[in-house]
Amino acid sequence: MRTFMRRALTPLAVLLLAACGGDDDKVGTKTAEQAQPSTRTLAATLQAEDGFGTLGRAATNAGLRDVLDGVGPYTLFAPADAAFTTSGSAVDFTDEAMRAESAALLRGHIVPGALTRQDITAAIAGDPDGEVQMRTVANTLLTFSRDGEAIMVAAESGARGRLTGEERIATNGVMQPVDGLLVGPAAPPAA
Repeated sequence: MRTFMRRALTPLAVLLLAACGGDDDKVGTKTAEQAQPSTRTLAATLQAEDGFGTLGRAATNAGLRDVLDGVGPYTLFAPADAAFTTSGSAVDFTDEAMRAESAALLRGHIVPGALTRQDITAAIAGDPDGEVQMRTVANTLLTFSRDGEAIMVAAESGARGRLTGEERIATNGVMQPVDGLLVGPAAPPAA
């Protein structure tokens, strides 16, 4: 019951804590008030930022670029190009044959709503266990916690990453860079 209540109340808690967040919730990065607002959508932001080309091409391959250009709001936990090479995966998410895997990858890195680092930090600080779960558009859970000053994110599969760099505020959401893939490629079929 406690897990169910936490999952049910997490989105509400994030919204309430975001409204109450103050300057004490800084995490060594720009807060929403300090971040430069953009006139670009998430798709345009992804395309314009250096180091996110693989994810941008995967979004196009998956047919989800229009979603990232849409109304939103969404928070995209965006793995940098390095995350694709260090994951040990030889999967080319930009290959047309990998369209379904590309879509699964994107959906597993997107949560509804525009969440800044300040919002996430406040939600973690407000939880007695020091962790918060958010449901992705793929209907999987991402668990956020702190490790010192770093905000860690873990997927149900056990994949982990750390929020890195500066968040990018877009017209239809927030792009949060992450240093790992939270959704890996599907295992190849057994021969």
